Amino acid sequence: MQRLGPRGFLTDAEKENLPTVTWALVKRILGYLAPYWKQFVLVFITILLSAGLGLLPSIITGRIVDEALVGESMQLLIRLLLMALATLTASQLVTIVTGYLNAWISQHIIFDMKNQMYGHLQRMSHGFFTSERQGDIITRMNTDVSGVSSVISGTLSSILSNVATVVTTLVALFGMNWKMAIIGVLVIPLLILPTRSAGRTRWKLLSESQAKNDELNQLINETLSVSGSMLTKLFTREQAEYDRFVKVNGEVTKLALKEQLSGRWFRFVMGIFTQIGPLLIYFAGGWLIIARGEAGLTVGAITAMVALVNRLYRPVESLLNIQVDFTRSLALFTRIFDYFDREITIQSPEKPVRPDLRGADIRYEHVRFGYTPDNELLHDIDFTVKSGEMAAIVGPSGSGKSTVINFLPRLWDVWGGRVTIGGVDVRDFDLTYLRSQIGFVTQDTYLFNGTIRDNLLYAKPDATDQEIEAACKAASIHEFISSQPDGYLTQVGNRGLKLSGGEKQRISIARVILKDPKILLLDEATSALDSISESAIQDALEVLMKDRTSIVIAHRLSTIMAADRILALSNGVIAQSGTHEQLLEQGGVYKQLFDTQFGCIDDGEE
Repeated sequence: MQRLGPRGFLTDAEKENLPTVTWALVKRILGYLAPYWKQFVLVFITILLSAGLGLLPSIITGRIVDEALVGESMQLLIRLLLMALATLTASQLVTIVTGYLNAWISQHIIFDMKNQMYGHLQRMSHGFFTSERQGDIITRMNTDVSGVSSVISGTLSSILSNVATVVTTLVALFGMNWKMAIIGVLVIPLLILPTRSAGRTRWKLLSESQAKNDELNQLINETLSVSGSMLTKLFTREQAEYDRFVKVNGEVTKLALKEQLSGRWFRFVMGIFTQIGPLLIYFAGGWLIIARGEAGLTVGAITAMVALVNRLYRPVESLLNIQVDFTRSLALFTRIFDYFDREITIQSPEKPVRPDLRGADIRYEHVRFGYTPDNELLHDIDFTVKSGEMAAIVGPSGSGKSTVINFLPRLWDVWGGRVTIGGVDVRDFDLTYLRSQIGFVTQDTYLFNGTIRDNLLYAKPDATDQEIEAACKAASIHEFISSQPDGYLTQVGNRGLKLSGGEKQRISIARVILKDPKILLLDEATSALDSISESAIQDALEVLMKDRTSIVIAHRLSTIMAADRILALSNGVIAQSGTHEQLLEQGGVYKQLFDTQFGCIDDGEE
């Protein structure tokens, strides 16, 4: 996520990536605000009311001086003070209402945008998640969308409020005395110029401090994580890492001290200029009254005008930064819209089909595919898996075995050729129906952070306890679950880390059994397990594959020797096809893999 500068300043990254302001972009943003136009009207009314009420205390102050104090009227003084208190109270109440309306609008817009973003990302293809960094996805989903709140309740409302304050204040000033009003307005640059100069200095120090903080956080994350801490201990680098931490921490402290001190000098200068403004107005007012005998100008009027001019400083400074705030707001929406505009490449066709898959063969017809346009991985994949058959795909690492089976549930779509089930192209299926008919057991088993039961119900939310137990018994995991103190309510931890690899894999198999799919895909489901776990899972897999059309990818050839057909993948094509015995007789890719695993390579054999 790009870092933002303070108010009034854009970072170098922001300057390089300035969004192009178009009517289409503005109209699109307004589309999110449109459903809440009534609430926006109320906000506008409360802002105008607040701006008007904000004038009254200053005007009443002038009357207190001229009428109550000079006129020596205690009764009038009390009445005017009560009026001032009432206007201040009313102004604060209106501010509270404005804040509530702003918060209500912004949170509802965030609710709408998050729902839209999550729904859109859910429909994105598998390829999107393999190419995008997870951190970027989370940032867009949470930080960027949540940042819209500051745009609505901050930037937009601030602009309206500041404009209303400046306009009403200027009208009041020039209505009281145009000469003094001009002098009061000329004082404003005395505050703005040092503010921007000090802001640039503080931004430079803040940027350096943030960079060092990032370095410090990176050091902490690396060395105090589970893996980093172990590595530090194994290589006895504790003292070296401590020394490095002390050095970076010292630099962070020095920069933080400089930043705080620069802020104090800034406040010192601003305090002086804040007092110079009123002094100039008092001087000009006194000169007009004493030396020129200005008619109609009173001490109370001067006092009121000083208060009104002070009221101008903050909104004028804020309005000078509109360009920066506006740019950042547009950049925020542009980042969000970038995801919304990503094409959903894999989805159901306009007229999807839901054919009966009982007795359906799987056919790959001259399939071509690559992950990048200039690098075709699969050139001519052509084979058939008969209904009820178990087919195995073997081949060297990186040959595209997993990619081949990913075409069936349409995690990827082919470039050329087609994949059919029962003679129907998988791209013509209703996508939800297609995936509901396919069970997929992957090598890297993923479990959500919850209970075992929650993870099993992910396959069939309405499954009964009897169905769950039957699936777990078939997967040879029921006894283990029952032996746990909490049984099926045992927490599995983040990504299932509280369980062993074999336990997680058998739970994933039970989950697929519970789904009861017509087609089964196994992607190296036992390659990372020990021999005992592999044997238990192999038994579970035999139960799972019974009477189902299955395609198995196996690194260990011992697990697929009994396959009805073995397909040897090499150089982007199916180089060999047959049973285990047939392929050994043929020689070639399969025999090379077999001999490598079982140590039977003869000298001179290729």
